[in-house]
Amino acid sequence: ILREFPDTKDLFEYADYCENPNRGNATEFITIALEQNLDRISGREKYLDYIANRPRVEKLDRHGLFTAGDEPLILSQIADEVSCHTGNVWTPIISLRREDAARLGYDNALAWKALLSEKAMEIAENLKIHPDHLRWYAAFHNESHHPHVHMICYSTDPREGYLTKQGIKKMKSSLAKEIFRQELIPLYREKTQHRDILKEQAAESMRELIPQMKNGVLQNDRMEHLFIYLAEKLQTVGGKKQYGYLKADLKNVVDEIVDELAKDSRVAEAYRLWWEAKGRIESIYAETPSEPPPLSRCNDFKPIRNMVIQEALLIGSITFEEPASMETALPDSEDDLEIPSYDMAEEELERTASAGNPLACCQLARLILSDKKVQPQEAEKALGHLRKAAEARNPFAAYFLGKLYEKGHHVPQNAAETVRLYTLSAEHGNIFAAYRLGKLYLGGDGVLKDVESAIRWLTFAADRKNPFAQYALGIVYLKGSDVSKDTAKGVEYLKQAADQGNQLAQYRLGKIYLMDEDMPKDIQTALQFLTAAAEHGNQYAQYTLGKLYLMGKDVPKDKDVAVRWLTLSAAQGNLYAKFFLDHIKDFKDPSVLL
Repeated sequence: ILREFPDTKDLFEYADYCENPNRGNATEFITIALEQNLDRISGREKYLDYIANRPRVEKLDRHGLFTAGDEPLILSQIADEVSCHTGNVWTPIISLRREDAARLGYDNALAWKALLSEKAMEIAENLKIHPDHLRWYAAFHNESHHPHVHMICYSTDPREGYLTKQGIKKMKSSLAKEIFRQELIPLYREKTQHRDILKEQAAESMRELIPQMKNGVLQNDRMEHLFIYLAEKLQTVGGKKQYGYLKADLKNVVDEIVDELAKDSRVAEAYRLWWEAKGRIESIYAETPSEPPPLSRCNDFKPIRNMVIQEALLIGSITFEEPASMETALPDSEDDLEIPSYDMAEEELERTASAGNPLACCQLARLILSDKKVQPQEAEKALGHLRKAAEARNPFAAYFLGKLYEKGHHVPQNAAETVRLYTLSAEHGNIFAAYRLGKLYLGGDGVLKDVESAIRWLTFAADRKNPFAQYALGIVYLKGSDVSKDTAKGVEYLKQAADQGNQLAQYRLGKIYLMDEDMPKDIQTALQFLTAAAEHGNQYAQYTLGKLYLMGKDVPKDKDVAVRWLTLSAAQGNLYAKFFLDHIKDFKDPSVLL
């Protein structure tokens, strides 16, 4: 049998016989092997009669043959039609192990009829047959070891239809995914998780390689050469700069870079785990596991190719290594609020507060709560004074009490009470309360976002020269997600904040004038703002200046100045600055831009 019909080696029955070579398994294998090739042995007409009437066929009518729909089938007519057909006729067998068939509900003819009727369009597509021309019939044989279905498929147009290895694989995959659908769900979930991890690991590896290339310390000369070559060539490419639109030679370069990335142990391990999950899925319908192709040739990871292209396009741009949250985060305002105070001893201040004087209440409460070791009973006493002053609509007391509720200091956090107290204080002209209120309305914890109210209160504070509100409005208008983007307005607000010494605004303006994006590139203006921010202690401005002077990009190369700024930044915990200092002797002139 194996010599005459070598394909029968792929049958479940043969695998079971090899694993346990007894008479029962041998009989099962011989039976199914002969059935599978009966049309070649005795002709199509006898084959059709055999599958429709043999023992253990489940009959839905006078015979076991069925197709889609409920019209009764006349066996003799179908046999004549099939035997006289001059085109291709396919006779696939779909077999399950008994335990799988019973567990999954495919141990009866009606279940198979429903499945094959649902999959008829896909069967036609894989057989290269027009759906209207497909004819298919099937019979279910309820065998003890391997229940199975015999099919007959052909086109009413004899000139139509052919089957490829890929078509066979797709049909098996389609049927298996439906039959084992519930069992495949966790496998698909695992496969997706490994896919996402692989993409993230590839992106992380790229993020690590790019700074090393830019800083001249990359140890992979081939990767550096490929990347520089790709970056240079992309500058001359017109149209869409995506993998599918590139010429073959550049696609090959991208593929080589992806395969270099795949050598990273983290990427390689993620790819291995993903392929194992994929293999467990394919093992349901594939006889032999496939070997993993190079990562660049795996279609599931096409996005990695385009990620490489995007990084190559960006390699000539300046990078800033501060946390991504700095792009949109708004700082807490420093408490520069001046409160009228009484120049009196604490005992006298307490008597004045007890008499109900709001300012005395506020001053005494602040004095008590400024002690980090304050006892609970003393803290409660201070809170009583603040509440009394706030009820008297004292803006200072309302502001400080609101801060306590916002932070959860000495009282449970309460967003509603925070907003009420800040509003009371802001309505009496407190610009610090107005800033905090605006910040909360932009999306604070427990506060419903209200952009209109946020802009109103931030503008109120900014117009009264609150630098934090000016900075916040600058970010809001530059970002353009909560309001229409207005670069000029955003830059103007940042300049107002920078003029008041706000180092965050100074750093952001330095980046803007260095990047040539929102504003035309202006190195001198950029250096002015970056230096101001650095002198105010901004570690990211210090790092950026150090890198610029070390690499000599847009400024004269000056190692001493670079080391000074990098040292100041590293002293504040900046790991990138520390990396530069640790490798200061290893740097060569970079072959790519910063």
